[in-house]
Parts: sequence; C-alpha cells; structure tokens
Amino acid sequence: QVQLVESGGDLVQPGGSLRLSCVTSDVTLDYYTVGWFRQAPGKEREGVSCISSGNSETSYVDSVKGRFSISRDHAENTVYLQMNSLKPEDTAVYYCAARRALEGWSSLFRNDYDYWGQGTQVTVSS
Repeated sequence: QVQLVESGGDLVQPGGSLRLSCVTSDVTLDYYTVGWFRQAPGKEREGVSCISSGNSETSYVDSVKGRFSISRDHAENTVYLQMNSLKPEDTAVYYCAARRALEGWSSLFRNDYDYWGQGTQVTVSS
C-alpha cells in the first residue's frame, strides 16, 4: 500500500499562486508516474498534469498550460504542482495519484492510477 499525502491548498485571490506538494514515505516516487487531478463540485475528476517515471517528462491539460508546472524533488521524494495566475475556475479539491510505471509512461486518465491521496482544497476567490 502506498499512502500519498497532499498539502498546500488554500484560499487565494485570482491571479495568485500556490504550490501543492505530494509526498510518501512508502516508496521511491522516482519509479512512479505521478499525476495531479482535480474535482470541482458537481464535476468529474479531471487530470491536470503528470510527470512520468524515470525521465520526468511532463504533461498538462490545455486549460493549465503556461500557468501550472509539475516537478520532482528527488531528495525529498516529493512531487510539486506550482500553480500561477490562478483563476476562479481552478477552484477544486486537488488530488495526487501514482502508478509504478516504465520510464516515460504518462497518463491524465484517472483510471490508470493505483494510489491516491486524500486531497487538498484550492479555492480561488476575491
């Protein structure tokens, strides 16, 4: 079992920034593809970004390209989601998810992931 813990969610004004963190002490995340997903009230959970196992290639949903950035800190065994220029439509619970994968594998499809965190709330409002 892999327990993922997200943190960093908060209330922020439009145009502001947040950095979300996803950490585990159970496995080495370098061998896992890690994705960030979000779910707003009444909506489906959607893939936002992912970083692939091994070569750390990144992928983003179109709505966040140029504003969000995903990265790894190998020493801290943590994956970050830096979110800039936040908009009210970014308001959601954000989840990280992981799957042990071959180098370079990536997906923004939620059913492809095996392990999930509990979520962290991001609210963008003035």
